[in-house]
Amino acid sequence: MAAISMQAIRKDFGKTEVIQGVDFDIQDGEFTVFVGPSGCGKSTLLRLISGLEEVSSGCIYFDDIDVTDLAPAERAVAMVFQSYALYPHMNVYDNMAFGLKLAKADKRTISERVRAAAATLQIDHLLERKPKELSGGQRQRVAIGRAIVRQPKVFLFDEPLSNLDAALRVQTRLELKRLHHELGTTMIYVTHDQVEAMTLADRIVVLNGGKMEQVGSPLELYQTPCNEFVAGFIGSPKMNFLKATVLETNGKRLVLNVGHKQVVEAEVSDSASVDVNDCVTLGLRPEHITVAVNEGQMKGEVFAVEHLGSEAYVYIRHEAFGSLVFKAEGDTTLDVGQSVSVAVLPEMCYLFDQAGRAL
Repeated sequence: MAAISMQAIRKDFGKTEVIQGVDFDIQDGEFTVFVGPSGCGKSTLLRLISGLEEVSSGCIYFDDIDVTDLAPAERAVAMVFQSYALYPHMNVYDNMAFGLKLAKADKRTISERVRAAAATLQIDHLLERKPKELSGGQRQRVAIGRAIVRQPKVFLFDEPLSNLDAALRVQTRLELKRLHHELGTTMIYVTHDQVEAMTLADRIVVLNGGKMEQVGSPLELYQTPCNEFVAGFIGSPKMNFLKATVLETNGKRLVLNVGHKQVVEAEVSDSASVDVNDCVTLGLRPEHITVAVNEGQMKGEVFAVEHLGSEAYVYIRHEAFGSLVFKAEGDTTLDVGQSVSVAVLPEMCYLFDQAGRAL
């Protein structure tokens, strides 16, 4: 296992700066997830840690040892890619053993490690099969097993579940969580899927344009996003954003106009500085919005309903605020064309200034 420290890491490809001064520490045994949209630099940062890319400036340390200029083989890392990259002519055993054979490990060590890893991943009955005889989920477990047998200090995962269907993604995600608990090894995982990030991570690093927007536990990012970007990226469906004007202020409590005299009350932090007539962005999570029994804060017409069994997502629109999605019970009777009035508690509102910073 290893603690990792990244200090002022920058990476340029020609004139394009892909990683812009990342400073971040990963604790020994921590499961850290890099998440962000395509092109944000998360895979590049992972490759810099692995040694597959050279840093333009800055230093990377493993347990206080500078590995910045070390080759990948000297860093004691194992990487699992999006593609399984299995040798089609080899069976599962030989695929998992290949790296150890290259390292000239003895046959007994190879056998012990391969069979132990196969048992951990529940693929010990597949050791004689070729990759073409395996399902996608089984192939990915073989790729993970090939990494495990090397007993690395750090596991690096680059969107390893992208090629799996929805059910297999959930199953393999649970297996990775169990694997981390059993091995206790430092793991870094890259994904664009915030659900994967929320369910797997001890800590999440949200990247945007090569910069770190926020670092924290899944709940910290969900409950206290530092800006509009993080608030919109963490949570599914994503947070609703409405333009609003401050009508009244009373300590932490604000009265906001979201258009056409539709009024919402919201709370801000003690340190926030907000004045009457200020323009702000109101953030509302779909799960915090409820159908009002009487007169609600906002009204709209239903234009779509997504039924998901135990829950439903209802989409409404109004010329004042555009569109809005909220979570309803699975047996909701709301239907397209109906008018609906909704409300949200003031303490469940998020506010952002014109620069996108949380208030």
